[in-house]
Amino acid sequence: MAKKQFKAESKRLLEMMIHSIYTQKEIFLRELISNASDASDKSYYNALMSGSGLDRERYEIHIAADKEARTLTLSDRGIGMSREELEKNLGTIAESGSLKFKAEQEEKEGVDIIGQFGVGFYSAFMVADEITVVSLKEGEEQAYCWNSKGSDGYTIKEAEKGESGTTIILHIKENTETDSYDEFLEEYHLVELVKKYSDFIKYPITMERTKSRKKEGSEEYEQYTEKETLNSRVPLWKKAKKDLSKEDYENFYRAQRYGYDTPSKVIHNQVEGNLTYTALLYIPSAAPFDFYTKDFKKGLALYSNGVMIMEKCADLLPDYFGFVQGLVDSADLSLNISRELLQQDHQLKAISKNLTKTIRKELLSLLEKDRDEYIKFFEAFGRTLKYGLYSDWGMNRETLQDLILFRSSANEGYTALKEYTDRMPEDQKFIYYGTGESRAKILATPAAEGVLAKGYEILCFTEDVDEFAIKMLGGYAEKEFKNITDADLGFEAEEAPAEEHQELMKKIKEALGEKVSEVKVSARLVSHPACLSSKGAISIEMEKVLSAAPDGGNAKAEKVLEINPNHPLFSQLEQADDSRLATLSEVLFNQALLIEGLPIDDPVAYSNAIWKLLEK
Repeated sequence: MAKKQFKAESKRLLEMMIHSIYTQKEIFLRELISNASDASDKSYYNALMSGSGLDRERYEIHIAADKEARTLTLSDRGIGMSREELEKNLGTIAESGSLKFKAEQEEKEGVDIIGQFGVGFYSAFMVADEITVVSLKEGEEQAYCWNSKGSDGYTIKEAEKGESGTTIILHIKENTETDSYDEFLEEYHLVELVKKYSDFIKYPITMERTKSRKKEGSEEYEQYTEKETLNSRVPLWKKAKKDLSKEDYENFYRAQRYGYDTPSKVIHNQVEGNLTYTALLYIPSAAPFDFYTKDFKKGLALYSNGVMIMEKCADLLPDYFGFVQGLVDSADLSLNISRELLQQDHQLKAISKNLTKTIRKELLSLLEKDRDEYIKFFEAFGRTLKYGLYSDWGMNRETLQDLILFRSSANEGYTALKEYTDRMPEDQKFIYYGTGESRAKILATPAAEGVLAKGYEILCFTEDVDEFAIKMLGGYAEKEFKNITDADLGFEAEEAPAEEHQELMKKIKEALGEKVSEVKVSARLVSHPACLSSKGAISIEMEKVLSAAPDGGNAKAEKVLEINPNHPLFSQLEQADDSRLATLSEVLFNQALLIEGLPIDDPVAYSNAIWKLLEK
């Protein structure tokens, strides 16, 4: 029989597993049991829909260890796999790009390629040197056998199997000087692993346990075997919160493949009344590798009385809370409800509204009580919250405005909008902000000088979405937002320049032409000779963002050149003849462009102008 080859990238990932680069080898059992549970879910759901009424007890997951043969076998009575599904599910390990991601993450502690890419089945190669899978798909007569000894490939052939489901046979590796594999054949250790990782699985996980008893009529003991269910089978979300530990919640989080980080927050609510449901929600501390791509699927698992209706119900969460993982179980939902009907279901909409309020409340609590953990979460998902402010024309402002954080001139850390407004002096009219690549660069700009000199704090917007989100927000605590490059900062009228310089400003404007809409004497500058400000709806930073976008068009800020009358250069402007004034004006304008991170139209002309000034 011809052996089939894994895809090149899959082969390299498998080789890494076979060579034991992962320290927690024991997780393979959790992964295989979770797969068996998923297959049983699918079969049970189909049985309910068809009216055949199969008993859930039928779907046991059986574990058997044979020390002499060094085999560990897991069997389920789930939906099974056809030949095509064996080929698809077991012949390809990961999506394109995963190996590159793994290489980029190698130095980061806690990165788990298994969790990141859904290749849990292949984690078994960490403990096995050969894997055989025999499976019969429900409704089909022919079973198939998949076999692989690792990265050299796999075979698929016809097989015999009495009932639908899947049997996985692992041939456990021999011990080495550095690794012991015997423990994965030891009954007591397998029981411990099931209890640790899979106690909540709703189907019975069974094993023939070796026990001892007194012989009848004798004081001697004899050994015998008895099938025993190893797991409690109570879904974790149906247990009382007081009976669950932090470790219980985190094990469930990883077993369900919600993530392999440690979640920032666990929300476990049991709601009764007009709405009756249980929600078990996790707020991750790290973003999945594909979170900010179109491939990421948001949504919560949806259950009705412990039976899964939908694996990812997107309608339960708004997009801006799409990072939340977990499930909702409601007895009020019909098992055979369709995706189309779900979108119109009033019960589901009411649950979604409640969940949104709950998530917001818990995030605010995290910000207040564990700021470091909130910052860790925010650095992973803050961008999503900001997009939530920007989307839907600001309709989500009440939900999100207190959850977003920014860097600030007040300190090196983050600040919330409420914290900013609480610190504002009584005479401050606006919430001032600057935009740029980093806090340091924003606060070093000429535009920041005057605001800081007045004793006003500046929020530092370092992401391209920041200013757009704030525009939708409009204001906070009855204070409007004001870009520090705005031509009108709200305090310049108090320090209006004398009229004597207006003629000079007019000449400089004529020299620059349409490059600027206005030239004026600045009341904001302290040490810098000049800066750019803007008028109108489009700021200078918005011009940069929009011009970089594929469909950004030719959006331009209405630029104002401001000149510092107290700078030594100002006297040169006053004394210069028309030719020198034109050269000085061009240099000042181009320098202001460079400081703002904007391109110069003609770098050669700019260089020549500098040389011309240096010659005199």
